[in-house]
Amino acid sequence: MSDSQLPSTENTRRDFVKKTSATAAAGAAVSFPSVTFGQEDDKKLKIGLIGCGGRGTGAIAQALMADDKTELWAMGDLYEEKAMLQLRQLARGNRAAAAKAAPDLNSRIFGGLDSYEKVMDSGIDVALLCTPPGFRPQHFQAAVDRDLHVFVEKPCATDVAGINAFLKTGEQAKEKGLSVLCGFCYRYSDSARALFERNHGGDIGDIVSVHSTYYAGPVKTMPAPDTRPDGMSDTEWQLKNWYNFTWLSGDGLVEQGCHNVDRLAWAFNDADPIAAYGSGGRQRPNNEGNIYDHFSVTFEYPNEVKAHVEWRQFAPPSYNFTGDTFVGTKGIAKYGTSSAAITGENAWTYRKPRTPRNMYQIEHDEFFAAIRKGERKDDENWVAHSTLMAIHGRNACYTGKRIEWADIVASEEKLVPDTIAMDGELPIRPVPIPGVAETQNA
Repeated sequence: MSDSQLPSTENTRRDFVKKTSATAAAGAAVSFPSVTFGQEDDKKLKIGLIGCGGRGTGAIAQALMADDKTELWAMGDLYEEKAMLQLRQLARGNRAAAAKAAPDLNSRIFGGLDSYEKVMDSGIDVALLCTPPGFRPQHFQAAVDRDLHVFVEKPCATDVAGINAFLKTGEQAKEKGLSVLCGFCYRYSDSARALFERNHGGDIGDIVSVHSTYYAGPVKTMPAPDTRPDGMSDTEWQLKNWYNFTWLSGDGLVEQGCHNVDRLAWAFNDADPIAAYGSGGRQRPNNEGNIYDHFSVTFEYPNEVKAHVEWRQFAPPSYNFTGDTFVGTKGIAKYGTSSAAITGENAWTYRKPRTPRNMYQIEHDEFFAAIRKGERKDDENWVAHSTLMAIHGRNACYTGKRIEWADIVASEEKLVPDTIAMDGELPIRPVPIPGVAETQNA
């Protein structure tokens, strides 16, 4: 794995910030081509949705409402009927967005593992990548090869090899002037932006500790093996239940708890951690699959600063809460999904506007505005860094080891098969057990 493909393991926190600032300044000085390629700026932007699950439903509605002249041009999913169902759900949930579907959209609704290529080859300008994240690096490469602007849902990979490939494609997107928006939506939240601006401005002083939790109920639980339809292949069975397989989802810390990891990374200006360690496991039976239902990770930073992330999915009536506590030398900042405040020398509380803005909509508004202006949106390095941090934490828990950042960067971990056939055999790997080598992924 080359140094050009992953963040340097030798960067100090100060060096990282300097490098990021220099890159941003250089990007601001370059005029990137707009999606219109010399045509009038009011060109209708054709959008292709790839992956028609729950997140895809939200992403397409937000994309269609982000710009006055957008059009839902094509849709693709493993199952064509799922795409058709989502189109009906869009019509019921957001009539204004549904009204922007092309009149002949039905002729461009595709199914199958290759449906992403059919969507991308249909004449779209913008691709929304909302499939299970194991496919994200492959689909990102295909979109950039076709000169498409891309929304990349989080996380951007499930293994280190995927991160490596994603970053390489990101360099190609930069060279082509293509905009890349990532799905780490909290960095587009008005309340989070207000709080983190104060954190970075010194209102809480130097951070000495972080505690972040994502306590939630189960999602996408694995059905019993005897419910598998006769004749369904290993591959299709896993694809239908993708959340329960690490190669497809990354496990819960990477797929869902990555939001917390991303806010933690944001707090440290995306500097590399020194190391990670922690524990995790599975308390609820899950029939098949190989994912945990709880993780507790500690990331080490310079000067003995520790950042703790806890994620779990337990059944009701378990206590559920999502939020962060940043302890600084001058005060304490707390962030929740509906609140933000600081106590201490510079006390402050976020006041919601009378009409709050939706962070999911904000990210698409800014994405499409950048495309219109020819000002490149460049989220690719940030989404890759936060995803790699989540993988770092996951692998520390899987192995029971303290893993240094240099080691995760140098890892040759590869979980996603080179060839994926709908009718193929694909044995299910065991649930990882610390200290038991044959259960480990790498």
